[in-house]
Amino acid sequence: MTATALLTVGVLALQGGFYEHLTLLRAAAAHLADAESRPSVEYSFIEVRTPEQLAQCSALVIPGGESTTISLVAAASGLLEPLRHFVKVDKKPTWGTCAGLILLSDQVSATKKGGQELIGGLAVRVHRNHFGRQIESFNAPLSLPFLSGDDGAQTEAPYPGVFIRAPVVEEVLSTSSHDQQPVQILAKLPGRVNKMKEGMSQATTKDDAGDVIAVRQGNILGTSFHPELTTDLRMHVWWLRQIVAASNKQSS
Repeated sequence: MTATALLTVGVLALQGGFYEHLTLLRAAAAHLADAESRPSVEYSFIEVRTPEQLAQCSALVIPGGESTTISLVAAASGLLEPLRHFVKVDKKPTWGTCAGLILLSDQVSATKKGGQELIGGLAVRVHRNHFGRQIESFNAPLSLPFLSGDDGAQTEAPYPGVFIRAPVVEEVLSTSSHDQQPVQILAKLPGRVNKMKEGMSQATTKDDAGDVIAVRQGNILGTSFHPELTTDLRMHVWWLRQIVAASNKQSS
């Protein structure tokens, strides 16, 4: 990369929490600029509603919202295939939160009647609305070791996890392509009561292994929770650093 590179980061702005993501991304960029005496990167953050806007982006956030609606609007806008190319062919950094995680997954269970179109690229199967309806939304302190220092120690305060009709990763799928990287499980949420498991008439408690709520595979990051609905910048700061690292690797 040059001394001062420009990276354009888009947020898919078809429905859901795109404005909140943009707000935290801008705050995260300001935080990084303050932390560096001579910033090597300048960021431009844009709302993405067209293929032309997507083509400007070095990275993309797919926000929380209603995954079926986002999929339908993307298809009607001519964005679905460009999104698939962006994620799976160009392999640009892409982060999906809640509905975004659903859309980036290769398989989804508990879909609405008729199913839904997916972007795919993340070799997992997710379970929609795993924890229940909107009224059963909750906050939980999360241990996210990947946000910590290079030594891997969790030295910072727990991350405020916001779960709203949240999916979880219920299975990591086998990869058929030799160039696909393995799926990394980044975080789990232990001990939650699960009311949505298909075929169960009563609530059951997950075992100590917990529910998988954050995964990464190559250029794709997926989280069940909503970092954009907090004032905590750590996820967005971390992700911007990942984008810079990917750009440095690509240009070297």
